[in-house]
Amino acid sequence: MTPAAHTQAAIDILDQVIDAAREGGAAGDTLIARYFATRRYAGSKDRRAVRELVYAAIRRAGEVPANGRAAMVGLAREDEAIAATFDGLGHGPQPIDADEEGSKAGIAPAWIGKRFKASEIDPAEAAALVERAPFDLRVNALRGADPATLFADLGVERLPDLPNALRLPSGTSIEGSEAFREGLIEVQDAGSQMVTLAAKAAPGMAVIDLCAGAGGKSLALAAMMANEGQILATDTDRGRLSRLQPRAERAGASIVETRLLDPNREAEALSDWNDRADVVLIDAPCSGTGTWRRNPEARWRLTPVRIDRLVDTQRRLLGIAAPLVKPGGALVYIVCSLLDEEGAGQAARFLADHPGWTAEQPIEFGRPRGDGRRLTPAHDGTDGFFVARLIRPC
Repeated sequence: MTPAAHTQAAIDILDQVIDAAREGGAAGDTLIARYFATRRYAGSKDRRAVRELVYAAIRRAGEVPANGRAAMVGLAREDEAIAATFDGLGHGPQPIDADEEGSKAGIAPAWIGKRFKASEIDPAEAAALVERAPFDLRVNALRGADPATLFADLGVERLPDLPNALRLPSGTSIEGSEAFREGLIEVQDAGSQMVTLAAKAAPGMAVIDLCAGAGGKSLALAAMMANEGQILATDTDRGRLSRLQPRAERAGASIVETRLLDPNREAEALSDWNDRADVVLIDAPCSGTGTWRRNPEARWRLTPVRIDRLVDTQRRLLGIAAPLVKPGGALVYIVCSLLDEEGAGQAARFLADHPGWTAEQPIEFGRPRGDGRRLTPAHDGTDGFFVARLIRPC
């Protein structure tokens, strides 16, 4: 493929990404994979070049572009090499008219920008949200892996105060490695590892991972507990939860039990755990504003109505979790969002609604925010998170 053909392919994919963002369709990575599945002539270098163009255009545009061409025209006006590919020859896009409108550069839709301001996210913090993310791993202590010896030939970085974390260059592929096959490592952002430490899980504890999904935090908890105790991993999404058990087997995490819950009947299904859990961890569904480095088109999918629904869901999950915590136990609330309405505001409301409960310092990482801590890409070099550790009275 020629550079001009790369640009046209990026325009075609961006059309699909923009439509999917508006209509709730497939994610960008999925659409790129589908596009090339029917174009076998494209080699690995071609696919990589097109992908880079697609994500460069997505990261640059805060508002949803009118279409794929507008997204690429906006990028081309800042890059002469890309502008030169609009030559109209062969498979390349037609030349850019002098008055043709391209997408505008920005961080996020204007309405989200106002919410960032209300949550005291300054422009520098916001800009870092759409930078390219590093590639982080958690070394699995259950398999006896030595972080110092893994991937030494790939320019690995050790992270201070996080001894089981490794940072590799962006774009590194490890799924085919022996270390991955043998369960020595798990892909997990350093920020996710940090907020999981707020559980302060120890051997012998009884722990509930209420929104476990595919189980990344459940596996981290099992390692913290040295595979001694009990972890109940629950979710209402059968597909995601079904991926946990094979992962647990690969990781050697034998204390993880899964339980599929019916939506709106969670409390009934968990009544046998009332007053039993040393820790209930809620990695709650959220806007994902802290993960835009990995999913930059996600900011085009958000709406005020969707955030309101997520806030309601988070509040409901906190209400479900509270009776499960034993007296003196902890409820750890986590969201990968930087919006106060999903983070510090939720913790404050919970404490107001539950007399006697108190907030405890969850972790040393990040910076204080309300009754918890907030991590940001600009300050901490991680995905964005809020975490609070809430203690039930004895």
